[in-house]
This record gives sequence, C-alpha cells and structure tokens, in this order.
Amino acid sequence: MNVYETITNRIIESLDKGIIPWRKEWKAGANVSTPTNYTTKKPYRGINVFSLLCNEFSSNEWMTYKQAQDAGFQVRKGSKGSPIVFWKFDSKENTETGENERFAFARGYTVFNVEQIDGIPLSLPLDDAPAFEPIQAADSMVDGYLARGPQLAHDGGNKAFYSPTFDKVSMPKRESFTTPDAYYSTLFHELAHSTGHETRLKRLDGVGQFSFGSESYSKEELIAEFGAAFLCAQTGIVNPSVTDNHTAYIQNWIAVLKNDKNMAVQAAQRAQKAADLIRGIQAAE
Repeated sequence: MNVYETITNRIIESLDKGIIPWRKEWKAGANVSTPTNYTTKKPYRGINVFSLLCNEFSSNEWMTYKQAQDAGFQVRKGSKGSPIVFWKFDSKENTETGENERFAFARGYTVFNVEQIDGIPLSLPLDDAPAFEPIQAADSMVDGYLARGPQLAHDGGNKAFYSPTFDKVSMPKRESFTTPDAYYSTLFHELAHSTGHETRLKRLDGVGQFSFGSESYSKEELIAEFGAAFLCAQTGIVNPSVTDNHTAYIQNWIAVLKNDKNMAVQAAQRAQKAADLIRGIQAAE
C-alpha cells in the first residue's frame, strides 16, 4: 500500500464512521492552529493536515520518533503514530538529451503527538469556549480577499452558494447561524469555490459540467471543504457539528475517493493553493 492509499483510507475510515476530520469540534484557545512539527516549528501542509486532524489530541504539535529521541524524550510504549507524506526532490540525467531533469517523489513517515511523548513540556489549549462574536482574524482575512476577489452579499434565505457567472458569494444573514464558527466555516467553503474562477485558479472552466452528484461536482466540493478546513485552522475556528445537508456531500466524496486513491492528495494540494490565495500569500514551491 503506497502513502496515498494509507492516508486516503484513513480519511475514508473516519468518514465511514460519520466523523469529518476537518469539521470536528476543536478545543478552543490561543494555541489552536494548523498541526505543527514540535522540533522545526513548521506547520504541516496539504494532505498531512487532514491526516493529523483525524486524531482527538488537544495539542497540535507532532514529532517523529527520532526527533523525540534526539531531544531526550521517549514515545510512550504502545502509542500509535499517525502517517504523513514528505515530498523530496531529486534530479536525474536524461539519457537522450543529456540534461538533468528534476522530479519529486513522496515518502511516508510516522509522527506522534506530544501528548504521546514522555518528558516533553506540554502547551495545551485552554478549555473555555470562545464567545459568540465576530472573529477578527477571520474578518480581516476575508476583507483582504474580497478587496481583490469576488463580491459577498448577505442575501438572507437558507442557502449559501458561489455563482461563477456573477463572481459572487451569497450567504444567509450572520444572525441566522447557530455560532460564529458555523458562519465562518460556511463562508470559507464558498470563498474556496470562488478561487476556481477563470480570473484566479481556473478550476471552474466548463462549469456547466458541475451537476450535483457528478464526479466533477464531488471533486470541487472536496477541494472547497479542504480549503475551508485550512482557513478554519489558520484562524483558530472551532468547527460546528455536521449538518444533514453536509452528509449528502460526504457520501459522494466517499464514492469518488474509493474510485481514485490519489484524489484526496490532489484535492488537498489544490485546496492549499486556494487557501493561500484567500490569505494573500505566495504559495510555497
């Protein structure tokens, strides 16, 4: 089994149990953010975020067995690690042209949460729930994107959607959402869709083919949901409970994922570009 299948199957297993790894109830606090390597302090990217969010740990910090040993810590006996993918780059001479060609290959690694490691000083999130009020970090990010992106209108009603034709995101009124978290996670999903516009990442070319339940529709929904998850993590948002409407989408995603084991990785990579665009940063090479 290759690394793509290992992580994709991990996500599918959670979905089959009715758990959405990127929409679970996160513990709130100042330390809530994207999963990060304890040693290097670098955040994980792409599919690795979702592999690590499948867990129930309070801490967002991880390290390999070797990193723990080198630091004088000890992974607790019987602890089960979590799989991640690390991309490496190399070059090889083309025997026909004589030129060096650069290529990438994926290697699988196992990491452990700091809560599974003895001797490590923990810095855990606070247990108190966030107040029901606008989230400044999220509003600032959204405002920055809207200044160079689509229109946003709180039209009311009970639908949230993005129109590529008008390059417009329509949302119910903020007050109609059960929590601020529910509002922002829904908004991030629709904004992620908007990054596919022909003037941005050009994912939505031939939008007429995106009929509900089709493979194209499922792929785009998966990208948008992954993108929303990245943005929730970046702004410290606690995800809301799963709604019945989301369940219909998830069933489509499961069917598509099981037909193409590489799709979760590909969707996460595209979602990272979407999230970077919304955040206004240059995507990493």
